[in-house]
Amino acid sequence: MEALPPIAPFPGSAGWRQQIGPADWTLYLQSWRTLAAAYLALSDAAFNTALSKDDNTGVSAFLVSLARAQAEQGPTALDASPESTVLKKTAFRLTARALRAPKPPPSFLSWEFLADTSRVYGRRRVGQVLSRLPPASVGVAEASLTVLKKFLTKNMEAGIAEKGDLHAVEERLQRVNYLVGAWPAAGALFLTGSDYLDAMVSCFTIMNPPLHRVLVTSLYVSLIGLTEPPTPRYSLLSDLLYALRGAAEEHKKGPLRPSDSLVAELVSATPLLQQIQHRAEAPDTGAGSSKNRILPILNDLAKYRQPGRGLTLPLGRLKKKVDKGKFAAPLPAEPAADGLHPHKMSQISIVQDLFPDLGSAFVAKLLDEYNNDTEQVVAHLLEGNMSPHLENADRTENLGPTAAHDNQHTVMAPHTTPSPPPTRHSTVDGDEVDELALQTSKMHFGKQKSSKTADDVLADRSTAPKKAAIWSALAAFDADDDERDDTYDAADVGGTVDGAATGTSDDLHAANEQSLFAAYQATMGESPGVFGRDTTTRRSAARAKLREETGMTDEAIEGWAVMLARNPQQRRRLELQVQSSAFGGEQTELARTAWRAGENDDEDGPSSSYRGGSRGRGRGGRGRGGGARGGNVAGPTGEKETEQARRRKEASKSSRANHNRRDQRAKKMAKGGFPG
Repeated sequence: MEALPPIAPFPGSAGWRQQIGPADWTLYLQSWRTLAAAYLALSDAAFNTALSKDDNTGVSAFLVSLARAQAEQGPTALDASPESTVLKKTAFRLTARALRAPKPPPSFLSWEFLADTSRVYGRRRVGQVLSRLPPASVGVAEASLTVLKKFLTKNMEAGIAEKGDLHAVEERLQRVNYLVGAWPAAGALFLTGSDYLDAMVSCFTIMNPPLHRVLVTSLYVSLIGLTEPPTPRYSLLSDLLYALRGAAEEHKKGPLRPSDSLVAELVSATPLLQQIQHRAEAPDTGAGSSKNRILPILNDLAKYRQPGRGLTLPLGRLKKKVDKGKFAAPLPAEPAADGLHPHKMSQISIVQDLFPDLGSAFVAKLLDEYNNDTEQVVAHLLEGNMSPHLENADRTENLGPTAAHDNQHTVMAPHTTPSPPPTRHSTVDGDEVDELALQTSKMHFGKQKSSKTADDVLADRSTAPKKAAIWSALAAFDADDDERDDTYDAADVGGTVDGAATGTSDDLHAANEQSLFAAYQATMGESPGVFGRDTTTRRSAARAKLREETGMTDEAIEGWAVMLARNPQQRRRLELQVQSSAFGGEQTELARTAWRAGENDDEDGPSSSYRGGSRGRGRGGRGRGGGARGGNVAGPTGEKETEQARRRKEASKSSRANHNRRDQRAKKMAKGGFPG
C-alpha cells in the first residue's frame, strides 16, 4: 500500500482565509476531510508508522494548526457549512487516535496543543481521551506542564518590582485553564508543592483586574479538579485549604484591605466552598477520613466571603429544587435599550468574568437553557455536560440588536397598564398655595421682616374664633358625662374577676395578711394551732372562719404560715404594722418643754438636762448658758437671780475663745481706727 500524501497545514491567520475564494475554500475543505478520513481508515500498524515518520509536515502539523486557528478565531475559522462540520468531527477523531498511539509526536503532547484541543472540543470529550493516555505519553505531557509551571512561578513572584512578564502570565494561564478543567492531573501537578500557590497569592496583590480574574479561575478549576473521579485527591486538597486559610490570616496583618486577598475573591466570586462540601459529603466519593478535615476548614474560609460579590451562595449542601408548579408573577419592567433585561445582562457579566472567552449570546442561551440559574450555568461549563445543541453552538457569538430582540425569554410579556398610584390628600388641599394662587408679595424666605410686635399679634382678632362659637362649644361639653372604665371587666379581660370586691388587689392582700397575722399571734402558744396541716385543724371552726375572712384555700393559708416562719423580716414588718395600727392618734396632755427658773433645780442650780448642761460643749461640764446658773440673763431687771446670772456671764467670758473681745476693740479704736 502506498503512503498517503501529507496534509497541508490549516491557515493560521485570518488574512489568509479572506484571500481564498469561496470555490477554492470549498475545495480545500473537501481535500482536508478526505485525507483525514483516509488516515482514520488506516490500520493501527500503518497509522503508527505514519505518525512515527511525521516530521511536523503531515498529520501533526494539520491538527495543531487547525486547533490553534479555532481556539484563536472561534467559529470564524470554520463556517457552518456541512463540509466544515464534518471536517471538525473527523479532526477530533484523528486527534483522539493519535493521542492513544504508543508514541505520538511530541507536538501532540505539548500543553499548548492539549489546551487548544480542550477549548475547541469541550471538557468532557477531551477529558475522556486524556484519561486514557499511555504512561509514556503522560510523562511527556507532564514535562511540558512542568516547564510552564516554572515560568509562571518565576514571573508571578517577580511581579512588577522585578519586571516580571505579567502579560505572558495572564495569556498562558488563560490558555492552560481549559486543559486544567479537562484534565485534573494538570491542576494537581501545578498545586503540588507550595511555591506555585504562594506565587499566585503574592501576584494577586498587584492591581490588575484582568489578571485577578485569570488567577481566580485557574485556582478554582485546579482545586475542583482534585475532587474529580476516578482518582480524587482529598488529602492534597485539605493541605491546600489549610494553606489558603493561613495566607488569608497573613493578609489581614498586612497594610492591604481584606478584600484584596486572593482567598476572599476566590470564596466570594466562585462556588468553590459549596462544590467541595457537596462532593465531600456525597457517598462513595473517596473522601474518607479527609472529610473530617475538609468540612471545618470550609467553615473557616466562609468567614472571608464578601457579601454581594459574584456567585455568593449560602454554605450548605446543594439541594435540587422541587418544581411545585408555582412561579412568581412577572414584575412590570421595561427592557433595556438592546431588548435585554438589565438583570440578565448582570448575569451574563458574572459568567463572563469567569469565562471571558464566551460570547454574550452564547451565555444568554445557557441562561435560557438552565432557567437563568447562574450557578448551574457555571457548573455545566466546568463539567462540560451541556446539551448537545449547546456543545455545537458558537461560543464566541455576541448579542446584537437583532439577536437581543429575537430572544423570546428576555423580552417581557405584554401586560396591562398598572393603575395610577392613589392621590395624597392633606388638610391644606385647596388653599392658595395648593392652587398656586398665592400672591408673591405674601411669600418670603426665612424669617419675615415685620414691624408687628407680640402685643400687635395678640391684639389682632381677625383670625381668632368668634366668641359665640366658643360659648356654643362649651355648652355642648358636659363635664359630668364620664364614660365608665370597663377595661378590667370580666367579659373583657377573660379572667376571673370578683365583682363584689371594692378594693384593689393590694388592699385585699394587706387585709388578708393582717387577718392571718392576727390569727398567727393568737395561736403562737398552741401547736400546731390554726395553721396545722392535719385534717382536724382543717375542719375546725377557726380554720373555717379564717377561710371565710381571707377567701384563701387551706393550702394557701398553711403555705403562708410556713413562709412567715422562714422570713423574720416579713414577721417584723407585720409586727410594726400592728403596733402602728394600735395607735389611734389620741394625746390627752401636752407637756411643757420650756425651762423655767426654780423647776427641777437642785442646790447647785438648775438641772443639767437643759441646753448647756453637762453634755454641752463648754468647759467644766457646762455649755453655752452654763454661766447663768441660778438665774436667767433675759429675766426682769432688778431680780436677784437675773443680776447674778449676768455677772457670772461677764466673768466667764475670759475663759472662752472670744475672751477680752471688747477690750481689744477698745485698743484698736484708741489707735485711730474708726467705728464701722
